Amino acid sequence: MITVHYLDNSRAHRILWLLEELGLDYEVKTYRRGPDMRAPESLKAVHPLGKSPVIEDGGNVYAESGAIIEYLIETYGKGALKPAQGSPGHSRYLYWLHYAEGSAMPLLLLKLIFSRLPRQVPFLLRGTARLISKAVGAKLVDPQLADHMALWESELARDGFFAGRELTGADIAMSFPVEAALSRVEVSGPMPAMRHYLEAIRARPAYRRALERGGAYGYADT
Repeated sequence: MITVHYLDNSRAHRILWLLEELGLDYEVKTYRRGPDMRAPESLKAVHPLGKSPVIEDGGNVYAESGAIIEYLIETYGKGALKPAQGSPGHSRYLYWLHYAEGSAMPLLLLKLIFSRLPRQVPFLLRGTARLISKAVGAKLVDPQLADHMALWESELARDGFFAGRELTGADIAMSFPVEAALSRVEVSGPMPAMRHYLEAIRARPAYRRALERGGAYGYADT
């Protein structure tokens, strides 16, 4: 049976959702964040970096969200959740599957880090830290995020999903960046395609079952 090493309230939710979409049996081992919101050291016994998600299957350990999604779909999908090779949606599928962690998440992590920076420094330095955080956000992070979110909105407005008119692994990969962005970033417009996309994925029974298995997930109500 597949084992998911699941950090509470994290990107690992996507892996539970994918497993539910594929109808696979799996076990969840849950890890709780510490007061600093970091994963516990016990995760390093599973993978040296101590990150989540990590899965075990057939005696092998798989890390990295994109690699896990690709592995599960290739191994168990039987053609589901992936456009056929050579089809118009296949190149879009590959792009968004890897874009999620390669391009979207670094910017969102920068947004999170600089938003928390003023609270992490000594009291006398907090005023300076707030000025630095505000300047970095205004001049570096926020303009790039605006460009990326405009691209997401445009792509979703085409067909409703990232690689066509049906849900694919690319949508599972992109779900967290979209949820996180709409919760952390001040958007300049209503973003109807992105919000419709969230409504569509959250209405899926597999998404709801994943929430039941994984527990609290702060972005589920963005």
